[in-house]
Amino acid sequence: MNAVVIAVILMIVLCLCRLNVVISLFISALVGGLIAGLSLNHTISIFTENIVDGAEVALSYALLGGFAALISYSGITDYLVERIITKIRAEQTKTSRIKVKVVILVSLLTLSIMSQNIIPVHIAFIPIVIPPLISLFNELNLDRRLIAIIIGFGLCFPYVLLPFGFGHIFQEIIQKGFDKANHPIEFNQIWKAMLIPASGYIIGLLLALFYYRKPRTYKEIQTTAKANEKALKPYVLVVTIIAILATFTVQTITNSMIFGALAGVLVFFVSGAYQWRRLDDQFVEGIKIMAYIGVVILTANGFAGVMSETGDIEKLVQSLTHIAGDNKLLSIVLMYIIGLIVTLGIGSSFATIPILAALFIPFGESLGMSTMALIALIGTASALGDSGSPASDSTLGPTAGLNVDGQHDHIRDTCIPNFVFYNVPLIIMGTIAGLVL
Repeated sequence: MNAVVIAVILMIVLCLCRLNVVISLFISALVGGLIAGLSLNHTISIFTENIVDGAEVALSYALLGGFAALISYSGITDYLVERIITKIRAEQTKTSRIKVKVVILVSLLTLSIMSQNIIPVHIAFIPIVIPPLISLFNELNLDRRLIAIIIGFGLCFPYVLLPFGFGHIFQEIIQKGFDKANHPIEFNQIWKAMLIPASGYIIGLLLALFYYRKPRTYKEIQTTAKANEKALKPYVLVVTIIAILATFTVQTITNSMIFGALAGVLVFFVSGAYQWRRLDDQFVEGIKIMAYIGVVILTANGFAGVMSETGDIEKLVQSLTHIAGDNKLLSIVLMYIIGLIVTLGIGSSFATIPILAALFIPFGESLGMSTMALIALIGTASALGDSGSPASDSTLGPTAGLNVDGQHDHIRDTCIPNFVFYNVPLIIMGTIAGLVL
């Protein structure tokens, strides 16, 4: 009875039964700790201590959510969406609708990719862009599961392959993992080793585009009050653009999402474009949307801490090593299964790299795997949880934006589609990389 396996399976089952992700993570952490022989007090203590590790990220997302709400309140995105909808209804042709769909999907894909590398704001763009587009999605009968897949691609594929922005951080952690295992590697080896595994994302995206091509109908539900019922005021437009530029500039200079978001918020408040009372109400509403993601991330950090404390991750590797023996193919597949189990529970590829590197590098070396194959193995195994974990911000972010009207389920409409269309190709292409590199 491996405590980590049981805890992760329990967490997934509870989520599928529609129990809240936070409660599911907490219950699973307690069960996993008790099964591993930890006392109740010790389990709770470890859980509480590790919550602190996600505090900065949680506060960043909350402030960015508030900033996103202020941009939405300015009416810019609603104005643009209304113009597009009016144009579609005026033309009423199949060709025009197809063109708009293609533009939307390509734009969201491009924006998602840029959020990881060129303008590294991660999921912060989602509450700014997605909620105002919901009425347009409904007008076009776009399947929101496809939107979740597209955003998921943009949030994961770039950092796995490209050594820029969050991708640089991801690959830097991989390099440090090899250094700690006394197996030094060159930084530019990493993106080359990840070429084959990363192609799994492209395969999954193409399959999803084909599978979710059919129209899907949603109810039209009013979700937010419009600040500007009439034409968009030029001064409001200028203030909003300055706020966005201030956010990106300050974040780049300080390397802090917290101060970047704060700069954008302050621009709105000092501009005098709106009454402070109204801005405060909108700001708080925005915080509420993204604060939930922050709470999940805090809870996931506690869960991860308990799983590490049990020591059963190492036992899991040892038991599967014994099963695989000298069979290289079976060993690689089993290591991916371990990576999937660990990252599904923790919900962060970045946080699991040190754990997986310490376990997989000695095992891979004993099998005679090359350095490039080891890099591909660790990089792929760590990325598996981001695409499909209920606790991953790469799935929580899209759900937060797409479920503003209560018609997009986190597990069934975001996690399961991402899991099926990305993790399966990732494992297949990652296995090929492990064998041929």
